[in-house]
Amino acid sequence: MQVDRLTLAEATQRVLAWTADASPERCRYVVTPNVDHAVMLQTHARLYDAYLDASLVVADGAPLVAAARLLGRRLPERVAGSDLVPAVLAAADAACRAGGQRTRVFLLGAGPGVAERAAGAIARRWPGVEVVGVDCPPVGFEKCDRQNERILEAVRLARPDLLVIGLGAPKQELWVHRFHERLEAKAAICAGATIDFLAGEKRRAPAWMQRTGLEWLHRLATEPRRLAKRYATDAWVFPQLVWREYWGEAG
Repeated sequence: MQVDRLTLAEATQRVLAWTADASPERCRYVVTPNVDHAVMLQTHARLYDAYLDASLVVADGAPLVAAARLLGRRLPERVAGSDLVPAVLAAADAACRAGGQRTRVFLLGAGPGVAERAAGAIARRWPGVEVVGVDCPPVGFEKCDRQNERILEAVRLARPDLLVIGLGAPKQELWVHRFHERLEAKAAICAGATIDFLAGEKRRAPAWMQRTGLEWLHRLATEPRRLAKRYATDAWVFPQLVWREYWGEAG
C-alpha cells in the first residue's frame, strides 16, 4: 500500500481544509491501515481498490511504522483514526473560536444509542463542532439497497462537512468507496471504534501503551474472543509480507 508521509498535525490540517472546501467535486475519504488491513489487502480486491481511491492513507499501527523504516520508507509517526478524529474536531473548534463557522459532523456506526452519547460528548468538549446527524445501521445493511439509500438521504439532508464512519474494517472502507461519489459530505474518515471511544463506551489503552506500540495488547485483553484469532493470523502473515518485500527490493 502507498502510505502518505504525514504527521498527525499535517493530516489534521489537510482534513480540516477539505471540510472548508465550498465546492468539493466528491467526498474525499481517509483510510487508516493497520497490520490486519495489510494482510487483508493481499487477497481482497475490492479493499485494494478502496485504498487506491482514498484521498489520504495514514498508518494506524506501530508495526507498519516499523516496517516502513525497515524498508527505507520512513514514516514520521503513527496516525491512528482514533487520534485523527479528535484532532480534527479540536482544530475545527479552535477555528470556530477564531471567527470561523461551526463544522458540521455526521456520525455513522457504533451500537444503538452510542453515537447519540458521542454527539453529546462532542458538544460539551468542542462547542465549535455541530453534530448534525447520527445513524446506527442494522447488521447487514450494506447488502440492502433500501438501507443504503436511506443513509445516503440522511447524509444529504444533514449536509455535513465531515462524516465519521465507525463500521469496522473492511466494511467501512468498502462502503465509503462504493458510495463516495454520491455522499454529500465534504470529507469522511474511516475511524473504526472512534465513535465508541468518544461516547465512553470503550476505553483506549493507557497513553504509555499507545506511545510504545502496545495498544494492540490492550485491545486483545479487552476483546479476546473477537481478536485472538485475527491477531494470531496477522502475526504469522505480516512478517512474511515484510520479509518478501525487503528481499524483493534488495534483489
